Amino acid sequence: MPHRMLVMNMGSTSTKIAVFEDDNMLWREGLDHPREDITRYASFRDQYQYRKDAILNVLAQHGEKLDSFDAFVSRGGTVKPIPGGVWKITKAMLDDAWSGTYGEHPCNIGGQIAFDLAGEFGRKAITVDPPVCSELSEEAKMSGLPQIERIASGHFLNQRAIARRFARENNKNYNDLNLIVAHMGGGVSVGAHIKGKVVEFNNALAGDGPMAMERAGGLPTGDLINMCFSGKHTKEEMLRMVNGRGGMFAYLGITDARIIQQKIEEGDEFADKVTKAMAYQIAREIGSVAPVMYGKIDAILLTAGLGYWDYFVGLIRDRVQFLAPVHVYPGENEMLSLAEGALRYLSGQEEAQEYV
Repeated sequence: MPHRMLVMNMGSTSTKIAVFEDDNMLWREGLDHPREDITRYASFRDQYQYRKDAILNVLAQHGEKLDSFDAFVSRGGTVKPIPGGVWKITKAMLDDAWSGTYGEHPCNIGGQIAFDLAGEFGRKAITVDPPVCSELSEEAKMSGLPQIERIASGHFLNQRAIARRFARENNKNYNDLNLIVAHMGGGVSVGAHIKGKVVEFNNALAGDGPMAMERAGGLPTGDLINMCFSGKHTKEEMLRMVNGRGGMFAYLGITDARIIQQKIEEGDEFADKVTKAMAYQIAREIGSVAPVMYGKIDAILLTAGLGYWDYFVGLIRDRVQFLAPVHVYPGENEMLSLAEGALRYLSGQEEAQEYV
């Protein structure tokens, strides 16, 4: 009998749902949540019932029965740095995810929904290649203050999926390549993949790195501290300001690249200025990774939703193509990667690791 899996992937303003039988995707739907719906929630956790109801409604429309699934699979949450691979979603994992210690992201909602549904129906709750990676080099972990250690947090799942895809398409072994991968969506993560290990990676979920559609990115430290102690903003407001309401949204109030491109074509100089600034910051982040690899870079891979934005991709390509050939992989392979990882566990090919 094939293994049936419900796969979920939460973005800042989207929920992706897919049903797999083994590695065959039966159907997939992407829900775009209106900005006015999302912004009325003070925290990501408050969106739990809203997102769960949306998922259950789609499943009902497709005639799916929750007890027909062998596993509920979600993109991983913001947990402590752990190795890649297949992991059981546990209460300890969710406690860390919701604590905010390792960043805030709606992917925590998916993990909670998977855990709750698995408990209700006696099934497995699984995640694969969680977004907080523990493969940073020792040099990369040092921040400049001994009280703060740098961690990698972001789109680890899609980064690895795209890197492996590039290797397959070029008849190479991922473990033999040096790649810079930039995931460009609601958030932006840039990783240095050296011989199969991600040794440098910005903390994209907690404000490190370039600004993105919904994230402020790295900010001037002194000014940020002054804002935090100004008495004008709560801790929760500051967290949402840098993650969810920062970046392009803070400047333009828009996160749809199609609308932004239309504004640019209609002569909106400010929209063009902000777009160029975001491309500049991503290119600068890519360039900052090159010395980590001693300049020995086989390729630069640009991926995720903004890979469809030709104008934006061109701005980045123009700045970084002197470093290595640039390849663009629009969209992401996260749903298939989650299903394949869960299938390896369900079929006994790989043990699921236990988070404690």
